[in-house]
Amino acid sequence: MRIAGSWFYNKKKRGRLIWAAAGMACMAAGCCAAFYMQVSLHAPTEVREALAMDESVKKVAITFDDGPNPDYTEMLLSGLKERGVNATFFLLGKEVEQYPEIVKKIHADGHLIGVHSYEHVNLSNLTDQAAMEQVDKTDQIIFGLTGEHAQYIRPPYGCWKCNLDYETKMIEVLWDVDPLDWKTDNSSVIAKRVMDKVQENDIILLHDASESSVNAALLIIDELQGEGYSFVTVEELILE
Repeated sequence: MRIAGSWFYNKKKRGRLIWAAAGMACMAAGCCAAFYMQVSLHAPTEVREALAMDESVKKVAITFDDGPNPDYTEMLLSGLKERGVNATFFLLGKEVEQYPEIVKKIHADGHLIGVHSYEHVNLSNLTDQAAMEQVDKTDQIIFGLTGEHAQYIRPPYGCWKCNLDYETKMIEVLWDVDPLDWKTDNSSVIAKRVMDKVQENDIILLHDASESSVNAALLIIDELQGEGYSFVTVEELILE
């Protein structure tokens, strides 16, 4: 069963079906990005166990787009491991092909891997066939390296054609907090933008393509952990 929803992951809705849709920027661009969710009766055991976590624990998901990056992703992975944090990475197929060992490390470290696209194009501007080629090609490359198909997709710019939901079983995941980290190289500014807006059960959007973004991510994690937040993957957040 699929249920169409409204903007973003609905943080207040609990249960087996959760819905959301595209962000304001995408709407302004005329894109349709419905976030249809089939909450999964086939969720992995570890996810089911995560759902039993104490409801009093404040949760947030930190996500990274556009990787893997040969200069900064491993730096990020080291920082995440030191802090005991699991993140979600939405990868570009073209980058996955170039840096397969980094993808294997992301997977081995227990992070969730999703599809971004193959070449970071606006999928809503493509034909359905071309858009699905971007998605499926990336998924197949990821599967070849990890042995697991991606269950989640974040379309570039948050733009998605509604009818593509009938072409894939992947769940579209957008975000609640976007600090526009690609527009500045000031880590403190990026971190402050997140800290000023973030709330419980939010999905934070970042990129692992610059040192400033990676440093900002670690600052954010340190501050939120200090406030009692627990970091989970988007799968754990969505399925709770």
